[in-house]
Amino acid sequence: GAPTISIFLKPPGVIPPGGSTTICCICQRSYGSFVLYKGSRRLHTMEQSGSRAEFSISNATYEDRGGYNCHYLEGGTVLARSTELEVLVEELRLPRPDLSVLPGHELTAGADVMFHCTTTHPSTGCFLYLEGQIRAQLFPRERGDYNFSLVQKGDSGRYSCQCYTFNASREWSAVSNTLDLVVR
Repeated sequence: GAPTISIFLKPPGVIPPGGSTTICCICQRSYGSFVLYKGSRRLHTMEQSGSRAEFSISNATYEDRGGYNCHYLEGGTVLARSTELEVLVEELRLPRPDLSVLPGHELTAGADVMFHCTTTHPSTGCFLYLEGQIRAQLFPRERGDYNFSLVQKGDSGRYSCQCYTFNASREWSAVSNTLDLVVR
């Protein structure tokens, strides 16, 4: 069948002006080329190693904000397009939250896990990021707790969280420490 591409930021999160991140695209096929688009504008053919291609944003500015997607081409023909990755560049004004996990970093498949994103700032929401995935999960509004029931092998990986205020001029925190979760 046709190949599919996943696109994500490494490390994930909202980037401060002057900060850096890498846009990563992964496709099951590796002998073609990857091209990065911002909106409908073709930006670059991406640096590639095997089935993975990367494009670095360094010294980020507000111009770097927007929706990015990756196309995978073989012989000049586009065989796959990724979903859109929204890149946010904002001042990070809130303190960095602390991410912890219970019962621990190593779990058996089928166990329950709770992530706790602790922030000193009142009335914030937080996102839980899993590196390599485009989607973040939202922590509940009042308490920075996120429950997973029945974790699976696919939930293994590197997690971090980032919080924001609910007011009109949304303010962001720096990204927390990272935690590696291992599901056996």
